[in-house]
Amino acid sequence: MKTLRLVLISLLIALTGLLSSCATKSSVSINASQSTPTLFFHGYGSSYHAENHMVQAAVKAGVTKAIIRADVSSTGRVTLIGRFSPTDRYPIVEVNYLNPRNPNYQADGQWAKNVIVKLQRQYHIKRFNTVAHSMGNMAVAYYLLANAKNKQLPRLQKQVTIAGHFNGILGMDDQPNRMKLRADGEPTKLNHHYRELLALRHFSALKSLQVLNIYGDKNDGSHSDGDVSNASSKSLRYLLPQVKSYQERRIVGPNAQHSKLHDNPQVNRLLIRFLWGK
Repeated sequence: MKTLRLVLISLLIALTGLLSSCATKSSVSINASQSTPTLFFHGYGSSYHAENHMVQAAVKAGVTKAIIRADVSSTGRVTLIGRFSPTDRYPIVEVNYLNPRNPNYQADGQWAKNVIVKLQRQYHIKRFNTVAHSMGNMAVAYYLLANAKNKQLPRLQKQVTIAGHFNGILGMDDQPNRMKLRADGEPTKLNHHYRELLALRHFSALKSLQVLNIYGDKNDGSHSDGDVSNASSKSLRYLLPQVKSYQERRIVGPNAQHSKLHDNPQVNRLLIRFLWGK
């Protein structure tokens, strides 16, 4: 019996070691000093393909070679395609909503949280950056609205917004040159979603956030990128009075059209310099 007991104990120790080894392989911590991943969010009716031009510009600039994709199902289930290693520098995550026509911004924000939690569990991230185009900005904004105060989640460090429709879309709930901004940035007309986002003004948890807001102006007199008024994009400033830094960049001309902004070399240069200092 004593011999059998020793054999069983030895087997238990060996099994524990094997399980520990498997757990280590499924959960990897990336380099703490360079481990801030940047998550790219696409717009309505789009996919991660719309993020490729910006991501490949970062690769060509020598920022990183570490790129994975996060597929998000119509129920919010996240599947990571690819894998980071502990030595990867400045990793990038291309977020891919498989139901890109979901009009529920709260759900979009929850799906963004699901991606962040998945990365936290698998790679033990402490902070992250975001780059978002069009409706992707609302996913990030509603994520912050629901989760910015949660100290158990990674902290958003840098946020790049491109063609954000924070206070309306032309032809839906806005008209060219109708909405104005007061001296403090507050819009003269507030839509339903903007009224919800006003709560962000009081989130002290965002005081370390750095923001780059990029918007397009076709320079045709509409003061818009064709789909979103400049006032709607610039209304973000009023929502974030407490952040560490906030800057706006206006892109002008035909390539400043709403759907062309994520393929614009000038936009690429701006976000690469802002996020990675290159």
